[in-house]
Amino acid sequence: MLTPTRIFEQSLAVLPAGRRYRVERYLRGWFDQRRLGRADYAVVSFGKSGRTWVRVMLSRLCQLEYGLPERELLEFDNYHRANPAIPRIFFTHDNYLRDYTGHGGSKRAYREQRVVLLVRHPADVTMSQYFQWKHRMRSHKILLNQYPADPATSQFEFMMGPSGLPKVIDFLNEWAAGFAEVRSGLTVRYEDLRTDTARELGRLAGFLGLDVDAARLADVVEYASVENMRQREREEQSGSERLRPGDPSNPDSFKTRRAKVGGYHDYFDAAGIAEIDALIARTLDPVFGY
Repeated sequence: MLTPTRIFEQSLAVLPAGRRYRVERYLRGWFDQRRLGRADYAVVSFGKSGRTWVRVMLSRLCQLEYGLPERELLEFDNYHRANPAIPRIFFTHDNYLRDYTGHGGSKRAYREQRVVLLVRHPADVTMSQYFQWKHRMRSHKILLNQYPADPATSQFEFMMGPSGLPKVIDFLNEWAAGFAEVRSGLTVRYEDLRTDTARELGRLAGFLGLDVDAARLADVVEYASVENMRQREREEQSGSERLRPGDPSNPDSFKTRRAKVGGYHDYFDAAGIAEIDALIARTLDPVFGY
């Protein structure tokens, strides 16, 4: 069965390719602006920064607190419609809004919002993006978001190319400067979530106005462990298209893949790592601690 997103994409297929993607990005930006205006909170991250993990944990918190079904993930206002005590949370990669507003890298569109910025080491993000592109990304999304068209692109070429590490760094730098424009904000680092998940999840839940106790946090952390998430993905228990492997026989095609801090070191030699680290040191705002 076609999803609303696929129907939307197909309806634009009659346009010439160049115009099609400009129009689609504009319309996606318009849709994002509408949701942003209705949201109680926005959770912003570059893709592959741990957003699905965070979404699963927040979903589980609400499921336990309000008796909601386990197989339905938090999706903007679905939980709010079930119980108005649950806030409307807009999860976004901040991909398309500028195509509608024309604001460029400014975060003026968020100035009335309470924003959670979820960040991760940019080289780990890029490495995870490589596997997303290689094993999970649809050709339409590759063209829409200007990822490499050549499937033979090497890991290092992807890492250092314009849609790789430089793009992630630009995103983080924009938010380092633009966070001052939002109503209120909280930065959550993926690495801190991995180090002390209960503490960071409690801090995040508090910012979102969700009341939780220590015992419930412990239950949620166990439920959303890497092993449990990977097992549910393998068995397609989540009920969500987000948590399905591209190919169940290929571990690199899983949404929950390795979840390793500093994992990019495993894919490059010393010279490659030095070049990656030098680019980060030279161009990334140090506010994030990377």
